[in-house]
Amino acid sequence: MRFAIAGGTGMTGTHVEAVARGRGHEVVLLSRGGGVDLVSGAGLDGRLDGVDTVIDVSNITTPKPEVSVSFFAGATTHLLAAERAAGVSHHLALTIVNADAAPDGYYAGKLAQERLIAEGDVPWTIQRTTQFHEYAAMMYHRTHAGAHVAPTGRVQPVSLHEVATLLVDLAEGEPVGRATDFGGPREESLADIVRRYARAIGHHGPLPAIDMPGTLGRAFRSGALLPGPEARLGTQTFTQWLDALPDA
Repeated sequence: MRFAIAGGTGMTGTHVEAVARGRGHEVVLLSRGGGVDLVSGAGLDGRLDGVDTVIDVSNITTPKPEVSVSFFAGATTHLLAAERAAGVSHHLALTIVNADAAPDGYYAGKLAQERLIAEGDVPWTIQRTTQFHEYAAMMYHRTHAGAHVAPTGRVQPVSLHEVATLLVDLAEGEPVGRATDFGGPREESLADIVRRYARAIGHHGPLPAIDMPGTLGRAFRSGALLPGPEARLGTQTFTQWLDALPDA
């Protein structure tokens, strides 16, 4: 099969590409480095010719809802238009488990993305997952008033490789609409995994716990972003992921 991966050179996209190529699929990468601007649609003409499935794992890092909505709505609108023109039969997007519980900030863009896909006329699959194990690293490398901190919350982190494998499984099949949620094998304390990551890479200074503000912080603390009992669960634990880090 021929897949196009939107955001194919990013953290998630590189995993998806590796899995897809490992199974013998042809892959088209849609990224700025390859001359494609998803938000404006520049460079998309002709890039989806012969593509069976578009796998959208494009991303932006921002806490601002207007920036997130602009990115995800723009990218989705232009991808769907290009897919219609090229006759693509399946649009597959990666989003976040229970994003509705924190419909502000970054998550506002993911919800806008989902709405556009569901309202569009390209057959679709939306796969929601929990935060990746790498979320601990992302939280550590963000600073609060110039210092590293450990945000509080309840998370159930999942292996990025397992997510990529699931996305390729779905891309090989027929569109299913909302796929079953996918999460990690066990619940963890967000502050704890941030501290464990920090220690693993050699940080020995203080990491005070802080509550993230707004709806996202409340959702994390309440457990509203955890997968439900019907979710599929991966197998790699955070400890296993941490043990496999090159610097751990």
